[in-house]
Amino acid sequence: MRVKPDQFKYIILDIILIVFSITLAFLLRFESFDNRQLLNYYPIIRNHIIQIIVLKIFIYYIMNIYRSIWQYASIPEMVQIVATSIVANLAMISYLVIMQVTLPRTIILLVLLLDIALMGASRFAFRAKTIFQAFLKTQGNFRRVLIVGAGQAGSLVIKEFNQHEELRSKPIALIDDDPTKQGKNISGVRVVGTTKEISEIAKKYDIDEIVIAIPTITKQELQKIYQECQKTECKVKKVPGIYELINGKVDIKEIKDVEIEDLLGRDEVHLDINAIYSYVYNKTVLITGGGGSIGAELCRQISEYQPKKLVILDISENNIYKILNELRRNFPMLDIIPLVASVRDKQRVKSIFAEYRPHVVFHAAAHKHVPLMEYNPHEAVKNNVFGTFNVVKAADEYDVDRFILISTDKAVNPTNIMGATKRIAEMIIQTYNNQSSTEYTAVRFGNVLGSNGSVVPLFKQQIEEGGPITVTHPDITRYFMTIPEAVQLVIQAGSMAKGGEIFVLDMGDPVKIVDLAENLIRLSGFEPYVDIDISFIGLRPGEKLYEELLLNEEGLSKTENETIYIGKPLDLDFKTLCQQLDQLGNYVEKDARDLLDKVRKIVPTYKNGG
Repeated sequence: MRVKPDQFKYIILDIILIVFSITLAFLLRFESFDNRQLLNYYPIIRNHIIQIIVLKIFIYYIMNIYRSIWQYASIPEMVQIVATSIVANLAMISYLVIMQVTLPRTIILLVLLLDIALMGASRFAFRAKTIFQAFLKTQGNFRRVLIVGAGQAGSLVIKEFNQHEELRSKPIALIDDDPTKQGKNISGVRVVGTTKEISEIAKKYDIDEIVIAIPTITKQELQKIYQECQKTECKVKKVPGIYELINGKVDIKEIKDVEIEDLLGRDEVHLDINAIYSYVYNKTVLITGGGGSIGAELCRQISEYQPKKLVILDISENNIYKILNELRRNFPMLDIIPLVASVRDKQRVKSIFAEYRPHVVFHAAAHKHVPLMEYNPHEAVKNNVFGTFNVVKAADEYDVDRFILISTDKAVNPTNIMGATKRIAEMIIQTYNNQSSTEYTAVRFGNVLGSNGSVVPLFKQQIEEGGPITVTHPDITRYFMTIPEAVQLVIQAGSMAKGGEIFVLDMGDPVKIVDLAENLIRLSGFEPYVDIDISFIGLRPGEKLYEELLLNEEGLSKTENETIYIGKPLDLDFKTLCQQLDQLGNYVEKDARDLLDKVRKIVPTYKNGG
């Protein structure tokens, strides 16, 4: 018989109650301890009381009386008490018959009734205590917290909540999939089930908030647990990753809400740090569009690899100012050159290259908003085509070692001018690669969550305003990854470049936008279509239902990084493309229809309005 440490208090209590019920039964039967008849039973009680106690405790144990959670005892637990008491007393009677001991039948009946009454009263006292605590909780407005994960992180979270009474949060229960932890107490909180039982446990214990305290959890595992949490109405939070917990502490400020980025089902990116250092360390790196969402993250991550100089170019002074202040706080020894300039300005771009002589260029400057560019095709061509052309030519003239273009899945069989212009940008770097000592390459990926103009900030704003969330079509899907993940892979792809490739990032499975919207609503604490509605408004100009990552003729080959693939370089004629660009330049100030016709001649797969 294995007895868990937290069960001893109940066993000791039951031993006392068994002795008390027998004593009280004799007292009630004979009305006085001085009664001569009672004195005749003293030797019997003395000789057999220990055996009776052991027998009854054994029956209690095998009938699982110690596995019930008495803080939440109710009618089923009372039925269990009655059944257990009857079986235990039948076992006692059997023992007395075997030992040829005779007791008055009234004593036997009184012991049974007293066992039921005393055990029931003691157990339901715990229930009364819980009700009283719940009353106090209501009065004090405490949140009841369920913690997923009964390991070290779970224990630290419990202690952190207990040490911060001002948070008005109380850990109520733990769940863990490890069968050896079931029923155990961790820092005073009981493990009461597994992740498959989250919704039932949350309902049973009236949980307000769920904290996922598994720092080593993968994205797929987190997604499964969150799907169970979705069945509740609880707020869901999580602890930071294992690296943030390396000092054995959990700061309460680091327990964050589960974000939509956590639910992509994608694991951590594994990088070849040495390969990245080999082309970034102690080099001058220029990042165009360095103040945008992708460009700023490039600045952050490139700074980790100790470049000699970081040149940030952006047309927005506010964006430059913001990332500059951040980098100077985090990398005070880094030489940062903030430049407010436009890649459209050919002479300005050339002068920047002449002055700073960058070794590596990340070209992220572009107009990227699909519907907006449909209304402004001239600007898309000026910026995405001729802006890129200016930077590419300057890189060639000033002997840049490596040039990485940030491209998009919308460049594949484009149905909008933004995608078509990005496809021309890819063609420019592929053709220039054949004429230059600079290694030109492009990295193509889908949507990034949380970037400027992406659906997530829009959806969050719509939720804050009470809805509805606007989705273009019920079946529309997109590939998604997080900004840091996309940038990590861009930098890694840059280390693999031999020139002319289009690297294609593994975007995982496409995500239905309506599913994304529903998850965001739930993460915000609301019920889709009940608290926040979703409205379908129809596809916007130039928008596809489904996106592609590769042209049919490009082919696809693996790299040493399982999340990066290479599209085979296309055989493009440099002179022909230059002539086409010269002709296109003559139309950037003319009628939009003529301009789009010229774009279509360069990109035959461009089907605008499709």
